Amino acid sequence: MIIDIHTHTFPDQIAAATVNKLGDAAHLEPCTDASRDGLVSSMEKAGIDLSVILPVATKPSQVEKINTRAAQTNELYRGKLFSLGGIHPAYENWYEELARVKELGLKGIKIHPVYQGADIDSEPFMNILKRCAELGLSVITHAGDDIGFPGVVHCSPEMCLRVKEEIPDLKLILAHMGGWQNWDRVQELLAGTDVMIDTAFSIHPIHTRGDYWKDGEPQLLSKEEFIRIIRLFGAERVIFGTDCPWADQKEYRELMSTLGLSEDEYRKIMGENAAKLLGIG
Repeated sequence: MIIDIHTHTFPDQIAAATVNKLGDAAHLEPCTDASRDGLVSSMEKAGIDLSVILPVATKPSQVEKINTRAAQTNELYRGKLFSLGGIHPAYENWYEELARVKELGLKGIKIHPVYQGADIDSEPFMNILKRCAELGLSVITHAGDDIGFPGVVHCSPEMCLRVKEEIPDLKLILAHMGGWQNWDRVQELLAGTDVMIDTAFSIHPIHTRGDYWKDGEPQLLSKEEFIRIIRLFGAERVIFGTDCPWADQKEYRELMSTLGLSEDEYRKIMGENAAKLLGIG
């Protein structure tokens, strides 16, 4: 089973407008229309069995709607799409809402400290993360820089290390190979912890928009660096993710097959680790 643990969709009525607005901000060309049906179509072309949707609450008022819709997605697209929940650090009813996330069977939440304007080791987020650990909910977070907000870092390797030291039982997955554009410090500080990392948007190819990148595409990991991080962390701590619609699922899956991974490494990264972590086999 091939599982993509890092994808994004938006409600059908705003999907096209939202993904184009985000594409303009990041100077990237989306590879789907960011609808759920568009994601399923992409999966069929790529030979991906299951995609995990990671919703981001950019406002506290969105939280309950996001979680309700996530549960509806999991019912409507059973066996194809699996959505996690979302939370916002300024949402006042976070304690009870995380219990509802658990009751809805969402398995975990996605947070994005950059979009949500708070450090991951700040008090609001730490309270949320402690509650997730109590409930056995996984947490997938954007980590490192963000291509749409250059120089703004709310989830650095140092912050993630403090989180794990204070909440050792937290099931924490760091997107973008542990911290986008922070990969030297990721290797130095986090390899010795039990955090997991996903592969999303960390190795070419990506699709740029306009002439913003005319002097060179964003500097992502080389194949050699990518493999070095996998071997440093161990394949059992790496999960396949694309960041679709910001990467093409078919291209990304094909790229993974060219890296020289062993059969065991490939099997774990491409599906087994996600299935075990989220109980979605």
